[in-house]
This record gives sequence, C-alpha cells and structure tokens, in this order.
Amino acid sequence: MENLKYHIPVMLNECLTGLQLKRDGIYVDVTYGGGGHGSAILEQIPDGKLYAFDQDNDALETLTDHPNLVFVNHNFQFIKNFLKYFDDEKVDGILADLGISSHQIDEGDRGFSFRFDAELDMRMNQDQTLDAYEIVNTYSAEELSKIFKVYGEIRYGWKLANKIVAYRKNKAISTTGELADIAEEFTIPKQRNKELAQLFQALRIEVNDELGVLKTLLLNSLDCLKPGGRLVVMSYHSLEDRLVKTFMQSGNFEGDVETDAFGRTNKPFKLITRKPVTASAAELVENTRSRSAKLRIAERI
Repeated sequence: MENLKYHIPVMLNECLTGLQLKRDGIYVDVTYGGGGHGSAILEQIPDGKLYAFDQDNDALETLTDHPNLVFVNHNFQFIKNFLKYFDDEKVDGILADLGISSHQIDEGDRGFSFRFDAELDMRMNQDQTLDAYEIVNTYSAEELSKIFKVYGEIRYGWKLANKIVAYRKNKAISTTGELADIAEEFTIPKQRNKELAQLFQALRIEVNDELGVLKTLLLNSLDCLKPGGRLVVMSYHSLEDRLVKTFMQSGNFEGDVETDAFGRTNKPFKLITRKPVTASAAELVENTRSRSAKLRIAERI
C-alpha cells in the first residue's frame, strides 16, 4: 500500500468484506483520497474495474498506474453521469468513506483545522468559489446560527454568530486562528478542542454541501447498483450516519417504507449490518481517526 502516508484507510478489511469483491466485478470508490481502500480493492479484482472519484486535486498526486483503475476528478454526486458516459451504468459495489482525510487536515494551508493558522478556506474542490471566508464574512447572524446548530450541534451558536457579525464590522475575519480566538470565550476549557472541532465541521459541511451531496449519492445508488450489489458507507458524525441508516432501511430520507396492495413492504435494500460496525480495539490504537467511524452495509434487492 504505497499511499498509506496520505491517509490510513479506516476499517479496511471490514470494507473489503462488505463489498463482497468478485475477480471480474465493477466497483466504485467515491472518495479515493490517497488510494488506501482503492488499492486494496484493485488487488482483489484482477479481471475487474474500479472507478475512483475525488474532486480534490491533491488526490492526483497519489494515483497508481493501474490498468483497471479509471480516475474521475469530480465530485461523487455525478457518479450516475460518469458511469453512463463510460458505458458501465450498473456496478457490483459502491464504497463511500465520507468526511475529511488525514491529509486534508494536516495540510495546514487548506484551513480545515484550528490547529494551524491559515486562510479560511475548507474547500474540498479547490476550483469552486464558495469558501469558509465568504461564509464567515457575508452570512447573516441567522444563517450562521443555523449552520452552527444544525451542522455542528453547537450550544453557543447564536452568541457566536452575533459576535462574528459584530467583529467583522471593523475587520474581516481572514484566518482560522482569528475565528478560533473569537469562538474560544464561549467554549468550556476542558472541551475547547471538541467544541472548536464542531465549529469547523459545521463550516466545512456548509462550504462543501456535504449532506446534499451525500443524499444525491445515496439516491443514485438505487440506479447504479446491480441486484445483489453492495453499498458500503462509512460516516464520521451523526448527521451523515442518520441519513445513511434511514436510506438503507427505507430507500428514502423520511423513513417511509412503501407497501403494495397486499401490504407487502417494498424495500430497495437488504440490510447486511443492522447496527453500525465500529473499529476494533487494535485499530483504535493505531488510527485515532477510526474512533468516530460507523460503517453500514446494504445489498441492492
């Protein structure tokens, strides 16, 4: 695994088992990153094909020259469009390792973490225009408060939103350090890092429309998976996990299970995991990012 320094793949064996890989199968890794999961998949499909999506240009630097790999430098919300373009509209499995990679966090100038003082950015797609700077400096107090509450579950969201609006009247908030300093007075000292992480998570979700993109992927999976094809999704916070859980159970985001005229349920998936799979004790020690990971697996009916 030549790219593990970029990002250690979380629950690698569990993901591979969940996909039920076939030698000649066609699979999609919608968050290729450093290729940790993707490289392992390619090793087990010598006669198959892997479509790998990643909108982050940094992922281009980790690509391997593998004849069975087709890399798509776009957001995975376009999975259906590209599979149709490549004449592989139905696949045997889709893997989604959601959230942010270790590489993106550790690249301080990307602005994903309060551990580094960098420009407010947080764009996974560096070509898009909306960034964290624009959100922090142009959104109203009401809009900011809603983002903080819904995406970060931040208890002091309204107070912080008002302070941000008051602060930027005199000076634009340009860096992650400035934002962290503004928010720090509302945090509980022992929970400072956790609460600042929630703030940065909320902004990152808004910048990248992460929940909207996830919904599009899940809906597209209904059309892209063959009968018996596996949907394997790993999430890192409750907002994502609730969406994935509800969709796998019902095929929609409201949790409404359709029934026919005879009262028989019409579910598009069979649940392979009724409860989320979590990392082993050994992995928790080796890779701290795995602590919040929840893996859910479903099979297309």
